[in-house]
Amino acid sequence: MRGYTFYEGAIRAFQDRSLLSKILVIGTVSGGSAVAFSDSRPFQRIYGDSGEGEFKKKKVVVLGTGWAGTTFLKNLKSNSFEVQVVSPRNYFAFTPLLPSVTNGTVEARSIVEPTRNIVRKKGMDIQFKEAECYKIDAEKKKIYCRTTEDRTCGGKEEFALDYDILVIAMGAQPNTFNTPGVVEHAHFLKEVEHAQRIRRSVIDCFERASLPNLSDEERKKILHFVVVGGGPTGVEFAAALHDFVIDDLSKLYPSLKEFTRITLLEAGDHILNMFDKRITASAEEKFKRDGIDLKTGSMVVKLSDKEISTKDRATGQISSIPYGMVVWSTGIGTRPVIMDFMKQIGQANRRVLATDEWLRVEGCESVYALGDCATINQRKVMEDISAIFSKADKNNTGKLNVKDLKEVVKDICERYPQVEIYLNKKQLKNINVLLKNAEEDPKKASMEFDIEKFKKALSEVDSQMKHLPATAQVAAQEGAYLANCFNRMEQCEKNPEGPLRFRGAGRHRFHPFRYKHFGQFAPLGGEEAAAQLELPFDWISVGRGSQWLWYSVYASKQISWRTRFLVISDWRRRFMFGRDSSRI
Repeated sequence: MRGYTFYEGAIRAFQDRSLLSKILVIGTVSGGSAVAFSDSRPFQRIYGDSGEGEFKKKKVVVLGTGWAGTTFLKNLKSNSFEVQVVSPRNYFAFTPLLPSVTNGTVEARSIVEPTRNIVRKKGMDIQFKEAECYKIDAEKKKIYCRTTEDRTCGGKEEFALDYDILVIAMGAQPNTFNTPGVVEHAHFLKEVEHAQRIRRSVIDCFERASLPNLSDEERKKILHFVVVGGGPTGVEFAAALHDFVIDDLSKLYPSLKEFTRITLLEAGDHILNMFDKRITASAEEKFKRDGIDLKTGSMVVKLSDKEISTKDRATGQISSIPYGMVVWSTGIGTRPVIMDFMKQIGQANRRVLATDEWLRVEGCESVYALGDCATINQRKVMEDISAIFSKADKNNTGKLNVKDLKEVVKDICERYPQVEIYLNKKQLKNINVLLKNAEEDPKKASMEFDIEKFKKALSEVDSQMKHLPATAQVAAQEGAYLANCFNRMEQCEKNPEGPLRFRGAGRHRFHPFRYKHFGQFAPLGGEEAAAQLELPFDWISVGRGSQWLWYSVYASKQISWRTRFLVISDWRRRFMFGRDSSRI
């Protein structure tokens, strides 16, 4: 009893002490250990002497509990907001491990964390509603929602929420490119439910193929698994499925091994085309050695319940092949509610919501969008070139000198990041050198520039503009950035810290969002992975060492200690006992 009292007190102290450091040593399957450190600080509400709130909190509604929305909630610290979260799923899912769920390496519950657990620990005014937003009314500042399941005998319930600030982080849905039959017959891999369904389907295919009344041709058809899309998700799933078949299912169904076939279809010339060419070549060679049938330049034109029809991009020839299961992984599409909202605000011709560099939706007040449902519409330098010149030319002389430029060059590079990218690409020291090189004879260049020379020097800068990829890494950084802005909103209203407003007076409240790419992984199966990391230099590696690095990084990136424990335990279980092939 005494021991129990001590244990109970220790647990209470661990939970209640705001400065109590949490240190945990996790032994990895490699025999080493990873040490993670966290300092948990609860945030207090702001009260007056009467015990009541001294100011009216702004109503913030967050749509979505994916990477962007959850990271925003985890990093939000200000008590100036009354936050309501609306999402059709009441958890956050670590989506990069979905391919591992499809083959039983990791269990589905190991990669999810309930949203209520996440917000409960913050000690803030945050409420969660499990529902789907089906309409956004920006004019009335309302959202309309319905429950995803029947709550009463009367059917689904509907309700509306008012907001002062709306944060749209709803993600995206699979893009079928309107290919006939895909919605009806293909599997997708964006949600936990998708991964679980794929896992059951794989087992079903093997169980059906083991029935005694089937011919060899029927078994070949049932055990033909087709993956459409040669991006990271499609490649990782194909590799995970191959490992599952070779390491586990071939032992349980030894007579079916010779009938099993995996085909990866890619419309482009190569798989993993966002990676370095060396990684692409290594991945293609690895798949060839493993017996995965890789068909590049193949576009899917139709899908039936029995066959998949493809068109060869080079010859235009259409062919059909029978299959047992198809997994569709070809990119993202726009959700209907986002399409409807874009029509309301004059963005009907876009694929996703357009925001400015501060993640504010263009043409819409008090609405932010981040993650896969939005993209930053970076302003072009040439659109603002006259305003930039005028702001630098404080004396209205019609000429710029080096001193004038020095005062605004930092703001130019921050407001228009393509300038700095262009300078680095051309290996130019600074913008002064760029202006000097714009002269017909740089050796005789003067120290003053007029508007025409200024335009000429910056004419090619906008060619470096690129859209951010729709990845978890981008969404998480956007969520953390926006939360940081909200935390310092009152402070920055009084003391703006952003760059100069070239088309207006003063400065922007915040620094604009800047994405920092840390690198990317692509597991290739057989305990090998491809890694391309952005260190002080580009670091590229393919092999077993990269796979162990992948284990370490993905364990450390889990949303909570609970999921971290569970994922590492699943990896250990797989190493010791193999993957689970039961159909549950």
